[in-house]
Amino acid sequence: MAKPTILSVDDDAAVSMAIARDLRERYAAEYRIVRATSGAEALQVLSALKLRGQSVALVVSDQKMPEMTGVEFLEQAKGHCPGAKLVLLTAFADTDAAIKAINDIGLDRYLRKPWHPPEEQLYPVLDDLLSDWQRANRDADAVRVIAHRWSEHGHEVRSFLTRNHVHYVWLDIERSDEARQLVELHDAGREALPLVIVPDAGALRAPSTLEVASALGLRTTADRELYDLCIVGAGPAGLAAAVYGASEGLRTIVVERDAPGGQAGQSAAIENYLGFPRGLSGADLAQRAVAQVSRFGAEMLLARDAMRLDVRGPVKALSLGDDVEIESRAVVLATGVSYRRLEARGADSVAGRGVYYGASAAEAQACADEDVYLVGGANSAGQAALNLAKHARQVVMLVRGNDLAMGMSSYLVERINKTKNIRVRPKTEVIEAHGDGHLEALTIANIGSGAQERVETNFLFVFIGAAPRTAWLGDEIARDDKGFVITGRGVLENCEVSNWPLLRDPFPLETSVPGVFAAGDVRLESMKRVAAAVGEGAMAVALVHQYLETM
Repeated sequence: MAKPTILSVDDDAAVSMAIARDLRERYAAEYRIVRATSGAEALQVLSALKLRGQSVALVVSDQKMPEMTGVEFLEQAKGHCPGAKLVLLTAFADTDAAIKAINDIGLDRYLRKPWHPPEEQLYPVLDDLLSDWQRANRDADAVRVIAHRWSEHGHEVRSFLTRNHVHYVWLDIERSDEARQLVELHDAGREALPLVIVPDAGALRAPSTLEVASALGLRTTADRELYDLCIVGAGPAGLAAAVYGASEGLRTIVVERDAPGGQAGQSAAIENYLGFPRGLSGADLAQRAVAQVSRFGAEMLLARDAMRLDVRGPVKALSLGDDVEIESRAVVLATGVSYRRLEARGADSVAGRGVYYGASAAEAQACADEDVYLVGGANSAGQAALNLAKHARQVVMLVRGNDLAMGMSSYLVERINKTKNIRVRPKTEVIEAHGDGHLEALTIANIGSGAQERVETNFLFVFIGAAPRTAWLGDEIARDDKGFVITGRGVLENCEVSNWPLLRDPFPLETSVPGVFAAGDVRLESMKRVAAAVGEGAMAVALVHQYLETM
């Protein structure tokens, strides 16, 4: 196969040769480096590559060019090479145009000229972009998942793979000849679906996520008998605690029942996170954090659900079921929250089969050319609507309030209002879900008048409220009536004084059990923001050190 192309565009011959030289030095082994000296010439190159079926991974263009600016060229280039990463080279005076292009044309990054030394100013940025492009364009040695389109178990497996960044090919048993051939080859009946075929590991019949994780070689068992710090949950708070704990010498392990990133990991874009002017996806943030966790030597167990926490003197024992336990000297609870269940009649019967809580990339792609509905009016719902709108024919947002501005950041409201295939219906709720085996229609109602309407759809995405994942905790961990964990001074204010066993007051973020801390969305009165969760995860580790010093 031909190498994918990296195209550079600059009307200044000296600059054009310089950027092409630097690109060749770094990337010539894996990519074909092509340069053009005008936007018109570059469009001809892209048109020829498209006709030959050759892929384009990256386009780097100068902004100030005669006849066609870099932004104008990149906007047209998207039609020739959809999926290619777009980078703009700018002078200081062009910064505003570059920032505007992030929203207007989906510019991936902009770099100021000069970019020397390239080892510091150019290559780190392009390495990240090319890694993202490669992940999105892999097709060899992929896991294959075979099931019915509306299989709840199949959806669970696909979601697990997606959120753990495992490339897979989805084959619908009812529509794919390859799927039927593989099922026959592996002698798998209907009860064996989903059939998951992992290269070098064989075929898994109706597997649990733990079995899938094990077949993929993901870590599912602990290496040590005793740890300094056990973190329950690998959302932003848990990952931050793992990075700081391991980097500061604590023997650290993270236990996650699903995939790194937590609820934030499903976000199509986190646009207000410091240091990322274009924003980044929740999956990207999680993947970067996991790399840091691994680099500092923390262990991470996946597909393991916390069942019980016992205190045995100075040691805390976390039970994972099947007689599996992890013992540690301190614990950070970072289990986050999940979306509340929709109380509409019939919704539970089609959960995972048309009614989805949150929306990953897998669900977004599955609803191509469909009319989809979405319940919720906060930022997570807004980001999901914008992402779904890239694939769906129409996205209808059902909001209980009078408008989106009541619960959503203004920048999201503005973008939603400008997106032609997103429709917002205020003061509207879902009262019933209909379908035989999968979602087929909804009954929605106006909250003010009570007027009802039946709408046909196969997809409903739910983003309502937040329910903490704390039902597994015993009575020793004080929680409010909604299940959020009480910490710090709140332990003394909300519990009987005798429940706190030490002479000192609880540390901030410390729960009603000494040495057990809570961070992120699971904690009562937390900010419910990604940056705040990361800060609390880091703060929790500092408090763990104080606790361990007093033991």
